[in-house]
Amino acid sequence: MASTVVGIDIGSSSLRAVEVDLSTKGRPTLVRAHEVPSPDGAVKRGEVVEPHTVASAYRRLWAAGGFKSKEIALGIGGQSVIVRDLSVPRIPLAQIKESLPYQVQDLLPVPVADAVLDFYPIGEGQAESGTVVNGLLIAAFKQAVTTNITAATMAGLEPVSMDLLPFATTRMHSLSNPAEGYAVHMNIGANATSIIIVKGAVPHFIRIVPSGGDDVTRLLMTRLNIPREQAEALKRTLGLTSTPQSDEERRAIEVIHEGTSELLTAIRNTLVYFGSVRPGATFEHLSAGGGAMRLRGFATALAESTRIAVVPVNPLAVVQLGRQLRGKTADDRVESWTTGIGLAIGGTL
Repeated sequence: MASTVVGIDIGSSSLRAVEVDLSTKGRPTLVRAHEVPSPDGAVKRGEVVEPHTVASAYRRLWAAGGFKSKEIALGIGGQSVIVRDLSVPRIPLAQIKESLPYQVQDLLPVPVADAVLDFYPIGEGQAESGTVVNGLLIAAFKQAVTTNITAATMAGLEPVSMDLLPFATTRMHSLSNPAEGYAVHMNIGANATSIIIVKGAVPHFIRIVPSGGDDVTRLLMTRLNIPREQAEALKRTLGLTSTPQSDEERRAIEVIHEGTSELLTAIRNTLVYFGSVRPGATFEHLSAGGGAMRLRGFATALAESTRIAVVPVNPLAVVQLGRQLRGKTADDRVESWTTGIGLAIGGTL
């Protein structure tokens, strides 16, 4: 692997890339970052559906961003990934992974042959049959993985890793906001919200909620019969705490509250479920990132809904900015690169 790796964050509205130098002393260095709009319809809910079109976007991204490395770290998540609790007899990890196709068909909605399987061990326990390894079954739809890789290779890029997006999220949050006990790590994207519950830095529970910040935008478009650009502007300007200056603003704020309430309910229900299977678990904090965290008043609403202290993820606790970015990059801009950075640094820290 080269000393620099480019982490790729594929979204429905933008294709982001961040180049990280892993060879620097201390924290890795973020040396380049750029994004281009995702072509209309080429990416749906974070999944590549038109590889030729995305390959063209990659070429534009590399030309405009001046990236030096063609080695990239990809991520996969959303509806193309299934995560389940799984306990198996204690045997070497390599053997556990080899045995997965024979053990997990009943847990999957697709044939085993159509999925890429992995197992993430959490700890050991006791069952009637003896010692077992408790962990997370990761199943990614093979077609989504293949299409993602195809788009990159068609653009002349070399994928060197593919990681589960929630793992990239929790990697960044664990380094930014360490916790010894239970903590919640969350990334609220446009169309999906990753909720990861960790103990120390070890993921114990993962849920991907098919809801995000774009749901509020679409609700504004529908209820107010306005175009996307106007809906986005209203959402960002008004948020949850503005005082309306007109009937349109009053109605818009009501819709924003309705849309965010649905997301907050999904998050709260996820935490309630975890509490039902881990009685007595308490959380040190909720470390959150993603576009919705920039919505005025959302962090306060999230803390009130979950009754957990909310802290923002801080990528600059994990990486340092290179010379060409230093002093020229706003904090919210760096925060938008969190997923790409988490993918790029992989398991190096």
